[in-house]
Amino acid sequence: MTPGYTGRFAPSPTGPLHAGSLLAALASWLDARAHSGRWLVRIEDLDTPRCVSGADAFILQQLAACGLQPDEPPLWQSARSSHYQLALTALQVAGMAYPCTCSRKDIAQALAAAGSSRPRHGELIYPGTCRQGVAQENSAARRPGPAWRFRTDLASRSSNPAWHWSDRRLGPQQQQLEAEVGDFVLLRADGLWAYQLAVVVDDAAQSVTHVVRGEDLADNTVRQIALQAALGMLTPIYLHTPLVRGPDGEKLSKQNGAQALDLRDPLAALQEAATALGLGEVKGNTADALATWVAQWRSVWGA
Repeated sequence: MTPGYTGRFAPSPTGPLHAGSLLAALASWLDARAHSGRWLVRIEDLDTPRCVSGADAFILQQLAACGLQPDEPPLWQSARSSHYQLALTALQVAGMAYPCTCSRKDIAQALAAAGSSRPRHGELIYPGTCRQGVAQENSAARRPGPAWRFRTDLASRSSNPAWHWSDRRLGPQQQQLEAEVGDFVLLRADGLWAYQLAVVVDDAAQSVTHVVRGEDLADNTVRQIALQAALGMLTPIYLHTPLVRGPDGEKLSKQNGAQALDLRDPLAALQEAATALGLGEVKGNTADALATWVAQWRSVWGA
């Protein structure tokens, strides 16, 4: 068992839970229970244009129907703007964050001029245009306010630009943050807080020691570790689980039409998620099944 273990599930209320998000919820709950730890739920509702009214309450109802009850009241990110501002201010004072007025078009043009336009996971790698001050050619057509970016060139902890970390399932990982990601956004130009900053601040505030989430989020990990280091925060232990994929092989998500969970039979929905996690078939009621899977989790995933 792990003293002081705290895990969390952090859904975005852009719609109800589907098979993929239930797998993430079950995995994080089982890992917390296998470690005799706390399990928290955090509603990541910062991207307000994409949030669906009432989806947060419905998600909590879905979790409860599956027997996945948090150990403390849920936390809503939309109520925590002042905490994110304190973190951004600390980075600004340390010279680790700077304003940027570049649009996607500006970034694409700068990359093309440098002979590099390769998108990374659909994102353009920011070339550092505004590192030494807002580019004058962009300021005339400024958006409502500048974005704020994190200086990845100053974040490296040694002369070796690669950041190394270890995942409980994927094993040793590394990423050259400046070259492969570039200076990433902390506060968007429209005034919305970026996921990377918010998740780091909230994990620290909730004393999260273990993060269990889908492997599609593994690419975010180095950005979060770099922010944790810059803000003097501890780095959790990470476990990235397999994904539920659709017929086309793509990750099942709300964006590609994933259907809401049919919870007329919660055990059947949980069994599907458990099977994807390498756990066995269980008969009986939901509570008995969850207890059995906690024991199986220790042997399959470690504890």
